[in-house]
Order: sequence, then C-alpha cells, then structure tokens
Amino acid sequence: LQRKGIHIVGIVDALSPWVQEDIQRLIDEGNLVLQAGGGYLFHNGVTLILGAEIETCEEGGGMCHSLVYLPNLAAMQELSQEMSHHIRNIGLSSQNAHMSFHRLEGIARSHQALFVPAHAFTPHKSLFGVCTDRLADLLPVAEFSHIAAVELGLSADSEMADQIKELWGFEFLTNSDAHSPEKIGREYNLMELEQPSYSECALAFRRQSGRSIVGNFGMDPRLGKYHNNCCDQCGMIFAGSLKNGICPGCGGRKVVKGVSERIAEIADLPTGTHPTSRAAYHYQVPLQMLPGIGGKTLDKLVNELGTEMNLIHHVPLTEIQRVAGRKAAAAFSAVRGGTATVQSGGGGVYGRIVLD
Repeated sequence: LQRKGIHIVGIVDALSPWVQEDIQRLIDEGNLVLQAGGGYLFHNGVTLILGAEIETCEEGGGMCHSLVYLPNLAAMQELSQEMSHHIRNIGLSSQNAHMSFHRLEGIARSHQALFVPAHAFTPHKSLFGVCTDRLADLLPVAEFSHIAAVELGLSADSEMADQIKELWGFEFLTNSDAHSPEKIGREYNLMELEQPSYSECALAFRRQSGRSIVGNFGMDPRLGKYHNNCCDQCGMIFAGSLKNGICPGCGGRKVVKGVSERIAEIADLPTGTHPTSRAAYHYQVPLQMLPGIGGKTLDKLVNELGTEMNLIHHVPLTEIQRVAGRKAAAAFSAVRGGTATVQSGGGGVYGRIVLD
C-alpha cells in the first residue's frame, strides 16, 4: 500500500468471522491500533476501515450490492451476528441477505453504519443496473439522508451519474473494487480530513465540518468491463440503444446492457450539468493497463521514482524515460495527455489502451 501511495483502505470482507479472526490476530500482535475516531492504523501508516459488501434482492428479482462501513471490530461482529440470521454462509463475501435494499439500509442505520450503494450502475447486481430506475421507488425520499454516499463503479464517472437528478444530493465515491493487491488504487478518492479515521471519512462523505471529498480519481469509464453493451453469443461490444434487445452483429438476443446505455435510458438531465459541490473527476489509467509496461519495468519505476500514484500523474516524463526508456515515456505521455485510443469494455471484458 505504501507502493500505491494510499492512506486509507476499506476492507469489505469484514462481515466474515474468518476475516474477523485475522483482524483480531493483527490487533493482538500490535500490528493494528484502533484510532480514536474509528478505523485501525497499521504499522506502515495505512488506516483500515472495516466494511461489508452485502447483496439484497427486490420483489422483481433484481439484486443489488451495498457497502456497510463500521468504526471497529466489535461493531462489525455485532452486525455479523445479526446478519448470520439472514445470510446462509456468513463466512463468504458479498452473500445474499434475502432482504430488500430498504430493509438492509434500516439494519445499517440501527448499527449507526455508513451505508453506500456499491458499483451503482453495473448490469448484474446493482441499484440502478437491475433494481430500479429511481431510488425513490425503493427508499422513501425522507430516508435518502441515511445513504452516506454512492459508489460509481469502474464503468461510470461523475459526468454520467450526474445525469440522474436525485443523485445530486450524494457525494460520489471512486473505489478500487479490488479483488487482488495489484488492483488496489486503480480508482481512489482524495479527501480533506484532519486525520485518517472512520469518523473523519463520515464527515467527508457528507461535506460536514470542513471535511469533504475534493477529488475523484477514476479510470476512463470506457476501460471498465461493463461500459458498453456486449453480446454473450458473439462477444461483440457495441454502443447505443438496443433495438428489441438484438445484437447488431449476430442477431443474438443474449446481450448484456452497458452502464453507458443504462444511464442514458434512465437519465433525466443532459450531460454537462453538476451540483456546485461536486468534486472534480480526474481520469487515470492504472499502470497495469499501460501497453508495453511489464511487471519488471513497473517495479523499477516505483523503486526509483516513488509511488504508483505519483508515477501516473506527476513524475516528469524525462525521469520516466531515464529509468524505463523512450517507449515507456511515450506511453505515459499519451495517457496523461488523453491522446491514446481507448477501446471500450463490455460484458465482463475490460477496455484497452491502444497507442498509435
């Protein structure tokens, strides 16, 4: 994590008793220290925020993932105990709780948790992807304030999400959704805090007491693996509204609708409009997606020039060329300057960067 340049990391498998045992062991060994405002400081200076990713289901069959963050292990153990009455295998991550989004929100509120819809537009298991066109259809407007923030997901950005007016009252999160260490930090949030802790994050999510999210750093949404439509039969990835749900390539009817197409379908505002408080969105390309930059080259760059975040945005191209050569510097220049070609992802396949 020091290599990445990250100060706060959410652990969203913490509902599992097995994960809780690992956390308790780290506490007992003195490697994790509880912060006054919640969250655990690891010995390398990174703060861990405990969370759970939980699946819910609506009457129409649509399923949704949500994030529930809590300040300490004891609070997470209490939530785990309650959810074990609803989740058949509490030891696994992102399991179905056999309840509605609204009911889970109420349980999260009863535990004084931070409640965040996860990857809100993805086509299989998300709030707007398959559950509803409007949040108000699942949650009374008077309870909107119980949602701490909305996670965009890798296939969407603020420009897209702000086409839905009822989301203007929420801060957006650009999280890694990392299932492996190398993918940590592919998206992240820049927050103004007094210290890295749970309570400070809670204030930032709600823009209170001078704390705020001041920047969303995310992938170009075209690089996300659900950005555009994709035919399950022929694999064709394509943009635009579906005509009768038919693939224009092979005529197949098994098409996974893209996030871009789904948002266009439910949008009630044009692009280019945002609430005045919306944080700036900064596009970035994860280093692992840069063509021609292998693992050994990346290790050399990080070892000599600093964190991955610093490499992506700030290290002078002359320094990159000195360490890794002209082609590597040209790749960084293209993605920083927005001149690289992006081939959109869809149907579970990530997009690609193509250099001329």
